[in-house]
Amino acid sequence: MDAPASNPNAANREAWPSLPLEGWQDTYATLHMWTQVVGKIRLALAPLINHWWQVPLYVTARGLSTSPIPYGTHSFQIDFDFLSHELRIDTSRGERRILALEPRSVADFHRRTMEALRSLQIEAPIRTTPVEIDHPIPFEHDNRHAYDPDYAQRFWRILAQTERVLTKFRAGFLGKCSPVHFFWGSFDLAVTRFSGRRAPVHPGAPHVPDFVTREAYSHEVSSCGFWPGGGPIKEPVFYAYAYPEPPGFKDFPVLPADAFYSPEWGEFLLPYEAVRNAESPDQALLAFAQRTYEAAADLGQWDRQNLERQPAPGN
Repeated sequence: MDAPASNPNAANREAWPSLPLEGWQDTYATLHMWTQVVGKIRLALAPLINHWWQVPLYVTARGLSTSPIPYGTHSFQIDFDFLSHELRIDTSRGERRILALEPRSVADFHRRTMEALRSLQIEAPIRTTPVEIDHPIPFEHDNRHAYDPDYAQRFWRILAQTERVLTKFRAGFLGKCSPVHFFWGSFDLAVTRFSGRRAPVHPGAPHVPDFVTREAYSHEVSSCGFWPGGGPIKEPVFYAYAYPEPPGFKDFPVLPADAFYSPEWGEFLLPYEAVRNAESPDQALLAFAQRTYEAAADLGQWDRQNLERQPAPGN
């Protein structure tokens, strides 16, 4: 008897794990604050790069990383390892400090991380009030503590898959384009393309100082990313938006069929589960990224002929 045919959808669901919001809300909230502690350290010490590109974390083969942070004539980096569930601080002098990722309060994580840095003769004064959230609690007073290693690892695996696909999407653009960034303030992963033209002054966003949004959106953008959900959005989603949003953007026909425009958020949304259960998650996400970019570029009259590579390398 022949062996049963493999089920590609089952393989896809293994590669793209489920991440029900209700299953990991407490871990999500705690991990969000832990990444803000680490991200603020990078923010305090790294020189400003356009659109705050010195601020985000980056997906690695094991988790998330600050990448090297300059400190005098040396450097250090901080890595979340979601396979061994450790926070590692490594210096260019060969020193290392390790903090276990386990249920511990935000206050304890903040204190121990700062102690580890001081033991390496690194001073990184940070503003301890979280950003981009409702009702922020300073890190040193935040006694929430939850860490489910399975859900933390699922989240990272989704980031790793998304980063891989969005990097392929990024390869088709010759113009200015961001790396695939993990923004710890909003807790999302995104890649952003630029038309090359300046944008009107951004009107601002909740819980974000105006100078931050004005630097981030100083030029016209088309952005696509992944967010695990929260508030009224009760599931993880892929999203895409344009700033400024050109007329007709919300009515532009995008793909795949499950994608829709949310007037409340001013973005196209695509439920993560629709990608996870697609025959080809890669193609579903690439179609969403491409068509939402075309909505911004065509309606916004971007110079696509000179901004795009045809075909993208590897295609």
